[in-house]
Amino acid sequence: MPSGLVIMHWNERVGVEVVAQYPPEVSISEKVLMQLYSQHEFTGEPGLVSLISGSMNLASFYTGKETAVYVIVILAADEDGDSYEEGLGEMSRQILQNMDSGALRSLLPSLFQRLSVYPTLNDEQRMSMLFQSDVKRMILKRLREELMIIKSEIAIWMRDEYRDGFIDLENTLSGLLKLGLIKSATAKGLTSDIIFLVEDLIMLRRPPIDLVKDPVGHHLPESLKQDYITEVRTFFTSYVPSEEDSLSIIEKIILHPQAYEVLKLLREAIVTKNDIEKLRKKGVEDVDEVLRLFWETKMILVLRDDKGTEYFCLLSDFYIEKIFPRYAIDGVRDQYRNKSQNTNVLLKSLDLLKEEFNSIGKSEPKKSKAPAK
Repeated sequence: MPSGLVIMHWNERVGVEVVAQYPPEVSISEKVLMQLYSQHEFTGEPGLVSLISGSMNLASFYTGKETAVYVIVILAADEDGDSYEEGLGEMSRQILQNMDSGALRSLLPSLFQRLSVYPTLNDEQRMSMLFQSDVKRMILKRLREELMIIKSEIAIWMRDEYRDGFIDLENTLSGLLKLGLIKSATAKGLTSDIIFLVEDLIMLRRPPIDLVKDPVGHHLPESLKQDYITEVRTFFTSYVPSEEDSLSIIEKIILHPQAYEVLKLLREAIVTKNDIEKLRKKGVEDVDEVLRLFWETKMILVLRDDKGTEYFCLLSDFYIEKIFPRYAIDGVRDQYRNKSQNTNVLLKSLDLLKEEFNSIGKSEPKKSKAPAK
């Protein structure tokens, strides 16, 4: 696990300049900082370099000549810096946005905490983190409309959208590629790479089905069973999915390490506060603050039995998953009819969608046949 974070800036007059660090006592010698600077200069491109110097294992993400900021994470001896590349790239954007605001130092603890758990994130958290990124979300939204975009056009579009910000296009697209939402390919007659949408994301609240089916079996007293079922049913009667709501849950629950530990417990059982307190050994240090986040996002309710014991119940759960974009077939058909896209590009899109659809079918487990009687 990382032990520290250093933000370095290259100043043409004085050389390397440490802007901020977390924890405050962490430090890297000027000699090592110059080694990192030299490695980045050798590549000449924004991105990640790794360096082992003595007992220090470092990964450094460079934002490019225009901004000349280096985000350096101090790793354990056996850690691979490459596993932090996407997280460092996203962190770099947030750091640059706050470099001159005076808020950078107060922002570093939460950024460092999130980066520390990045290699251990599960699929739910990785999809959530991708969608939380405003840049990746913008690209995904545009692909939903256009289905395919020339890669160089994305670069121009991003520069226009973020004239004062840092965008590492390769790192941004890499996250979408790794998750399988896009594919990069060329089409007959064209030399430019084209980014194609092959999968999409769906996210929304859903009832905690297992808990609602059997509240008593999940440790809720029989006397409170009907109250719980009624509360869940009432909530979903008026629930309307929205991007704003999903992003709030992602930020406050899914990507909050302490809150996510509590969510995992609440998905398995209906619990008392004493049960939640036991999660302190898993890093849930501020139980009251975590419960406040659940209240804010309307994820829990508290029921009290006749003895005054409070039971914390999951009111709604969060669901995020990849789906095959069936709407894309109609989109390709419309573009062909309107002659708004090169025919070879449309054919390539259909080929990739077919390939993706077939691969999804193969990956799904086959239903076993009932034994013959």
